[in-house]
Amino acid sequence: IAPLVAMRLAEPINLTLILPFMYKMIEDFGVADSPKDISHYSSILYMSFSISQTLTIMHWGRLSDRIGRRPVLIAGLVGILAVSILFGFTKSFAMAVVVRMATGVFAGNGAVMKSAMAEIADDTNRSRMMALLPLTWNVGSMVGSGIGGVFSNPATQFPGLFGNFKLFIYFPYLLPCLMGSVVAAFGLIVGLFNFKETLIKPTQLVVEEADNNTEGTPLLAQTVAPVKQSTMKSLLTPLVRRVMVTNAIMCFAYNLCDQLYPIFAATDPRDGGLGLDPRSIGLSLGIEGIVVVYLQLVVYPRLERKYGVLYCYRRGLSFALPYLVSMPFLSIIAAHLQTQTGTSSSFMSFEYIAMWVLLMSFMTMRITSNVLAYTSINLMITNMAPSRADLGFMNGTQQLAMSVMRIFAPAVSGILWSWSIKHSLPFPFNSHLVWMLSASLVAIVLWQSYLIPES
Repeated sequence: IAPLVAMRLAEPINLTLILPFMYKMIEDFGVADSPKDISHYSSILYMSFSISQTLTIMHWGRLSDRIGRRPVLIAGLVGILAVSILFGFTKSFAMAVVVRMATGVFAGNGAVMKSAMAEIADDTNRSRMMALLPLTWNVGSMVGSGIGGVFSNPATQFPGLFGNFKLFIYFPYLLPCLMGSVVAAFGLIVGLFNFKETLIKPTQLVVEEADNNTEGTPLLAQTVAPVKQSTMKSLLTPLVRRVMVTNAIMCFAYNLCDQLYPIFAATDPRDGGLGLDPRSIGLSLGIEGIVVVYLQLVVYPRLERKYGVLYCYRRGLSFALPYLVSMPFLSIIAAHLQTQTGTSSSFMSFEYIAMWVLLMSFMTMRITSNVLAYTSINLMITNMAPSRADLGFMNGTQQLAMSVMRIFAPAVSGILWSWSIKHSLPFPFNSHLVWMLSASLVAIVLWQSYLIPES
């Protein structure tokens, strides 16, 4: 299990470390006509990853069903390691998009790892073990965001340490990318030397039978037919389709605001944002990691054992609603703080403290919702696989649906955010638009979840 967790960390860290400095990076590229257009380009950059992941994720899942989990995981880590370093050397928006697309090609390990974890687990520990993967993802996401925020542009942030390094002056976002590549290299080494194949391929079994308990009884060889993978039609039952659709809509709703948050946090308060710098954005995302560990390892297993997976799924969706509705109102405090002090980062003011207390409260609600909802949907998908031979397909299909939503969510989020802050329209068509759309979709998913049978 430990090697699997170590290998899993590479993807979320390298995926999310760009979030805190993405706004500033696109601004440095000089492709946006105005700050209000940056969200367009950030959505394209994030969407490029999801497009390539969507086109390749199913192939990785099916390939792992044929040749094993280990070689597919190793190949993915090698690719993540290479493209992470390359992204730090990007100096144009076009190059950044190409590298992010390459990152998506090698980001198929999530579905494969779910299959591997399900093969290791049994009925007595499945919920706790399956919870490790979203835990690792969430912790990795928080760590990645922290790395991106704290270590981007190190020559400016830490002039005493990096001020004389011309490499980091010319490539201000290289250091966090190098740190992400180190995590990928660590996972690769652990996988090569410690992770053993979990996919068991049925072969010829020899069954020993004793005849009258004599030693002279011959060994009888019986050929056991390999477990065949089910057809796509037989796997995609009405219940599976309903759960998959519910999962896809939930993923779309969550990603609308998950991808918007770094842009919202960096946008000027007068335009409906918070006006935070990359370090503050990284810290606001990274500090959630403390909450994630407790939620994933302690709270979720207890709730799942007592109330069941479906109850946890519904509670997770319920937690998202107040966070989504309330978050955009923080810009009012940030705008007032900017008017009073000229900046939204006056550390000693009451408004600044209040804004951060509320922000971290909302972010805690966000991560609680993510843990409960995503862990539950992962368990439901795994439980619906007819056999272990179909785990790769089921998890790959789920990952495919989520990847498709991750293509459209950043695009819709970026377009709507840019449009809403350019036009002086009343609520909810102002800077609240994306948040309210996401809340509406979560409410629909919550209603749909009550149509899923308890069984």
